[in-house]
Amino acid sequence: MFAVYADQINPDAPLDGLVVGERPEPEVPDGWTTVTVKAASINHHDVWSLRGVGLPADRLPMILGCDAAGLDEDGNEVLVHAVISDPSWRGDETLDPKRSLLSERHQGTFAERVTVPKRNVVAKPEGLSFAEAACLPTAWLTAYRMLFTQSDLRQGDTVLVQGAGGGVATAAITLARAAGFRVYATSRDEDKRNRAVEIGAHEAFESGARLPSKVDAVIETVGAATWSHSVKSMRPGGTIVIAGATSGDAPSHAELTRIFFQQMRVHGSTMGTRDELHALAQFMDVTGTRPLIDRELPMADAAEGLASVIDGSVFGKIVLTL
Repeated sequence: MFAVYADQINPDAPLDGLVVGERPEPEVPDGWTTVTVKAASINHHDVWSLRGVGLPADRLPMILGCDAAGLDEDGNEVLVHAVISDPSWRGDETLDPKRSLLSERHQGTFAERVTVPKRNVVAKPEGLSFAEAACLPTAWLTAYRMLFTQSDLRQGDTVLVQGAGGGVATAAITLARAAGFRVYATSRDEDKRNRAVEIGAHEAFESGARLPSKVDAVIETVGAATWSHSVKSMRPGGTIVIAGATSGDAPSHAELTRIFFQQMRVHGSTMGTRDELHALAQFMDVTGTRPLIDRELPMADAAEGLASVIDGSVFGKIVLTL
């Protein structure tokens, strides 16, 4: 079958290890099922995989991709939940120490077909296209969990989203506005600040700028470059929800004194559960909210999309279609 996969690891030139070609049909273990992929979306995770982060060379070749929407074996339109937990695990699968994402231990979604545990198939609302639905399982699910499970936000509260432009950040801005939060966003790039306002931010500011008011929560995926600003922008008792550190995980100013003295909370967050993915899909359907798609590309042009993610020239999600 047609597939886009990593054939070698190159931390400095990740695209050198990318192959667009043919791979064997997926094997279907007991309790698993096959989904025919109609659309898949690119995440930073795919670039990290090509760099060898979470994907050792002994697992190659590995089909890339975490997100997909397509048809199940009965022809139903479905989403693929990317978190693969141990079969014996009960409860929140993101807390399973043995969990992995598709394309880490199991072949990913950048292919004509992907196999997943039957429990990882979630119904796609009719109102979402395959391309829109394919944006949800990683970046949008991560943002949903950060906002609605981890942040303790209530309608009317104010949230700061750092690093407008990235997949999680754009999802958080859109979801937060749809949920009735006041939304501030930051970016170093003026065009991305303008786009952030277009998709729902009440105001957008240059990175590090003083905000009009303290915020109740911060959605943090940038890390070292914005950490100090995140802490300083938050009200006493507020919450920073962190789900990434694209600029590094060792800030020069950890702001520990401010954190403990003002009784702030720092809450880590990773992906989301099957139930949260279902709830997200229903939220999108009921509210009419739609993912921001930077562009759609044929899956054969995956290298072009990955190159854009690497150089940062993306606002929203890049979707690969079959």
